[in-house]
Amino acid sequence: MNNEARSPWWRQPTKLPFAVFLAIGAYFVWTEHRVHIIEYLPWLLVLVCVGMHFFMHGGRGRRHRNDSDADQRPGEGEGSER
Repeated sequence: MNNEARSPWWRQPTKLPFAVFLAIGAYFVWTEHRVHIIEYLPWLLVLVCVGMHFFMHGGRGRRHRNDSDADQRPGEGEGSER
């Protein structure tokens, strides 16, 4: 293990100028293309909702009844009364 203290990223000679360059570039892209970006924001919201629906469910609802008892929620399974 290397126990030397690492300097913060902004003190390294190439990282800070690169970050400033990216910030300036992002500013000019935003000012020149703001109308185009705002025009498509409602569609981006729809795409984000669909993406969250497909990718963030974590596989719930795909289990078979033959799975082990450890995978079942409390109150489910054999012998439970409702």
